[in-house]
Amino acid sequence: MKKVGIFGGTFDPPHFGHLLMANEVLHSLNLTEIWFMPNQIPPHKQNEKICDSYHRVNMLKLAVKGNEFFRIETIELERPGPSYTYDTIRLLKQRYSQVEFYFIIGADMIEYLPKWYKIEQLQNCIQFVGVKRTGYSIQSPFSILEVNVPQFDVSSTMIRKRLKEGKTVHYLLPESVIQYIKENHLYES
Repeated sequence: MKKVGIFGGTFDPPHFGHLLMANEVLHSLNLTEIWFMPNQIPPHKQNEKICDSYHRVNMLKLAVKGNEFFRIETIELERPGPSYTYDTIRLLKQRYSQVEFYFIIGADMIEYLPKWYKIEQLQNCIQFVGVKRTGYSIQSPFSILEVNVPQFDVSSTMIRKRLKEGKTVHYLLPESVIQYIKENHLYES
């Protein structure tokens, strides 16, 4: 059976922290692939301004280009409204019945698990994989495989802020993504 890590997020923009996390989980758990799954509207970010999904997918394509173990899964962009993990996993399991899914979350999201939509049913469908993050606890009442990842303190929020202020973002995200952001005038205001 194929073992696939699902890495969901807004990826607004995707950065080296995302890629490092995905690579560490892939190899630590001997997974077959990592599927990056951009969200339509994350339930916990419904009031935030998010870059158009077209641009986020294009940036992800550039970020993962050349890595045969990384691919992009756009299932959450195929339906309108908030992206609930439970609904998405049900659809994925219908489409890919021969795949065992591992859902990757950062320590910041582990704290929110008790509030997730249909969390009790969800934990019976997938294996959660928790990645440590500075300032957050990885303790949870739910079953979580813990993967240690070298700390790289970068976030999409920090990158957007730097871009808006005209500061450098080199070595925080792939050059191809930086070029795409410049060419499409993203995050300027």
